[in-house]
Amino acid sequence: MRVKLVVALILIAAVAAVSAAAFSAVKMNKGPQNLEIEGGTRGIVPFPHHRHQENLGDCKICHSVFPQKAGSIKDLKARGKLKKKYVMNKLCTKCHKERKKAGQKSGPTTCAKCHIKAKS
Repeated sequence: MRVKLVVALILIAAVAAVSAAAFSAVKMNKGPQNLEIEGGTRGIVPFPHHRHQENLGDCKICHSVFPQKAGSIKDLKARGKLKKKYVMNKLCTKCHKERKKAGQKSGPTTCAKCHIKAKS
């Protein structure tokens, strides 16, 4: 009986060790820490990418609309597949307002708080 228990514990420990090694070896590509999103005439929008990942926990909240690929928003706009203000107005600002209303951490809810005008 003791031998079976010891063997079972050794097997459990071995499986746990292999699983931990495999999990740490396959780290998810989280993309850049910060991004700059083209914001038209109002200027660029700095986007704290990793902060959004930490606070939201689900990449599909944003990436259901555009692929996880650098330049995808700009490309979709250029091809007419994504309306110019859709990302900011229908995704970002809407989410920020909903989270604020629910008493959760949220980002800015007005244009001027996000867009940075280029210095002339």
